[in-house]
Amino acid sequence: MAYSTITKPSDYFNTKLWTGNGGTQSITGIGHTPDFVWIKKRTDADGARIFDTVRGATKAIFTNSNAEETTVTSELSAFGSDGYTLGASDAVNGNSKNYVGWNLKANGTGSANTDGSINSTATSANTTAGFSIVKYTGTGANATVGHGLGVAPSMILFKNLISSGGSAEHWVVYHKDVGATKGLYLNLTNAQDTSSAFFNNTTPTNSVFSLGNADKTNKSGEAQIAYCFAEKTGYSKFGSYTGNGNADGSFIYCGFKPAFVLVKCSSGTDRWFISDNKRDPDNIVQATLSPNDSAAEYATQDWGDFLSNGFKLRRTGDVYNGSGRTYIFMAFAENPLVANSGTNGVPATAR
Repeated sequence: MAYSTITKPSDYFNTKLWTGNGGTQSITGIGHTPDFVWIKKRTDADGARIFDTVRGATKAIFTNSNAEETTVTSELSAFGSDGYTLGASDAVNGNSKNYVGWNLKANGTGSANTDGSINSTATSANTTAGFSIVKYTGTGANATVGHGLGVAPSMILFKNLISSGGSAEHWVVYHKDVGATKGLYLNLTNAQDTSSAFFNNTTPTNSVFSLGNADKTNKSGEAQIAYCFAEKTGYSKFGSYTGNGNADGSFIYCGFKPAFVLVKCSSGTDRWFISDNKRDPDNIVQATLSPNDSAAEYATQDWGDFLSNGFKLRRTGDVYNGSGRTYIFMAFAENPLVANSGTNGVPATAR
């Protein structure tokens, strides 16, 4: 059995729920100092947005849009040691509205990384949890950029932060099970797209990721952000599965009880979806949100179960479990199946 070296996953990843007050609100109880905050309104329609410590508070990018980075002083105004401060914007803190924030710990505002042919302006890397935030300026030519993780990333989310000449760029997603010759778009439902321009047909190494000449990931003179994720046993898992079109669907092994699961059909044009253990503390898991659209929470999807060592599909349909379709996923742990220390080898329990 593979043991986890992270005994308390919430030290690095945690989901937080809150009800807005229409004014200023401090969100606390995250369990760590968050460097990456992904917020989505649940009650009604509004796009999900990401804030991070490398770009700085008040700088939002929207996962349902190709829009450039926007300064929004009324949304996330400051990061704190155990949370963050929100303003009065209805997108993050509307009176009596419900919200979710998915929070990750990197390593503060970061520092320059010179491992690649492009020197990053800031790389904030948490090697224990396998997560880094990398900001760099594109060159428009094949290049490499240091990610600071010490192991090869399994998944990377890329966003061009600038819309020069009125041409905004889509998000691009690298996933190890899709490969370096193809990419997905976080803000779209498109199936995987084949292009050497994304990653120069080159798999990331333990020090750098590669770029082609795509404007989406490497436009000359334009600021880019990359969120890099490396798999850590018992804490995070990045993989794929094949749907069977049956309500008694596949079991997907993670090696932990999931706290968060992000799924996309890579072979078809279906929405991304996210479920977590805070919005859905019991099985069957019903509540999903889609980072690619502005829709309110899909509250009654009944798509699967979170188990002590992975998740089990319980729904047919192309979004979740279409027959013969391929799906990629990202998952973070609530509890490892068995940790190295502090648990005396006691396995995680199911729910």
